[in-house]
Amino acid sequence: DWRDSIAKSARRSADSLTSALARLGSWAFDRGEIDRNILDKMQRVYHANRADKLWLPEHVAAFTLHASPEMHAALMLGMHSGQRQGDLRRLPWSGYDGTRITLKQSKGGRTVSVRCTAALRTMLDAMPRRGVLILTTPTGRAWTKRYFNEHWNEAARAAEIADLHFHDLRGTAITMLAEAGAT
Repeated sequence: DWRDSIAKSARRSADSLTSALARLGSWAFDRGEIDRNILDKMQRVYHANRADKLWLPEHVAAFTLHASPEMHAALMLGMHSGQRQGDLRRLPWSGYDGTRITLKQSKGGRTVSVRCTAALRTMLDAMPRRGVLILTTPTGRAWTKRYFNEHWNEAARAAEIADLHFHDLRGTAITMLAEAGAT
């Protein structure tokens, strides 16, 4: 009911504030401004577990049927690389060498190199290069987060996919890798 919705929203807001303060404390501690970060080990109130939210072949087929070529490319990149949406939206063509995708992750700043699957290579090799970035709007511009999400959600609704998000492609990628024998 509405009370549960408000309580859930309040817990998320409290967790967001706690996380922001903990990051600020970490920043100050790393620079020697404070002796210790008391929020470093703070327990979060809200815990989301989406471990069981995987894109199955029938979801991929339905989404592909209703998605634009640009959203299909985003689906393939997410599902076959396991990278975050923001990092993939900023991925330049220079990060693809024909066999691997190399990018610097925005969260943590690590540079990662992901071997492309045959399906991902086939798709990337056939894609038009409209600009510097791999994922672009139909006019060749960079996707804003909001515009990307609007198009993604529109395709998901048309495909009648209600409980899966772009971020769930990360778990799907990890599951596919584990099933293929990766450690």
